[in-house]
Amino acid sequence: MLERHELEAFLTLAEELHFGRTAERLHVTTGRISQTIKKLERQTGAPLFLRTSRKVELTDHGRRLYDDLRPVYAQLATVWKQAVTAGRGLTGTLRAGFLGAAAGQLAAQAADLLRRRHPDHEVQLREVQVAGCLERVRQQDVDVLFLPLPHDEPDMVTGPVLFSEARMLAVPANHPLAEQETASMEDLATIPTLRLPDGVPPAWHADRTPDRTPQGKPIEIGPKLETMMEALAVIGSGAGALTVGAQLTRFYSRPDVTYLPLTDAGPLEWVPTWLASSSGPAVDAFVQAAREAAARVYFGGRGA
Repeated sequence: MLERHELEAFLTLAEELHFGRTAERLHVTTGRISQTIKKLERQTGAPLFLRTSRKVELTDHGRRLYDDLRPVYAQLATVWKQAVTAGRGLTGTLRAGFLGAAAGQLAAQAADLLRRRHPDHEVQLREVQVAGCLERVRQQDVDVLFLPLPHDEPDMVTGPVLFSEARMLAVPANHPLAEQETASMEDLATIPTLRLPDGVPPAWHADRTPDRTPQGKPIEIGPKLETMMEALAVIGSGAGALTVGAQLTRFYSRPDVTYLPLTDAGPLEWVPTWLASSSGPAVDAFVQAAREAAARVYFGGRGA
């Protein structure tokens, strides 16, 4: 039977593929990691890693073991965390991340509601930028993140829809499109579309920045954005357009950007997401508070 430190050493080295970084993560010496892996290899009867002076790689045997052990370890960690939380009650700190002003309002009201119910439970609010937003969750910088669909990451849980908002096309105020009352997806063929940054849900690219219009017209690729403020500055300069939510008309009004309702695009739906391994009473309580708070905040669409 594997001991906990042996399991953690193997899984961490399989992810890092570097003895030094593995030792740093686990707060032990490199020699301790090396000894542990050698012991596991003796027990399994086959090498788990290929080691050279330049790199470390999993063997086929090691890869199979990792694929089998990882979900088991995640489940054990979740069960233990739930047991500890249940025994202690809702205490400690939950970090709630949000993208944009509307999600920030919701996170703040949910945090206030949860604090009133559980005075010993603290909620820290953290603004998250679009670029790398999912990594903030995976690195556990935030425990729960409010973001718009589509979102279907295998290692994360997607919670209920909290609110929705109409889609708008943000265009330069001096562009011919700005003279229209509304826009359609076909209008994307007449102006470059800003590219989304790395680290966003993969499905966002096809949803927000498609290659072609519904009728098959090509859409020119515009500059790459990193933050929403940067995107609006680029749009205001005349360099492109971007599909956004209706909340921007309230929170991010600018004289050099015009927002046009998209008549043939469905609404943006916002959900909470968190790592499956972080599931537990604290997350459940916060999500429930967010559902209740959603009805109290204006989003330019509908609440939960």
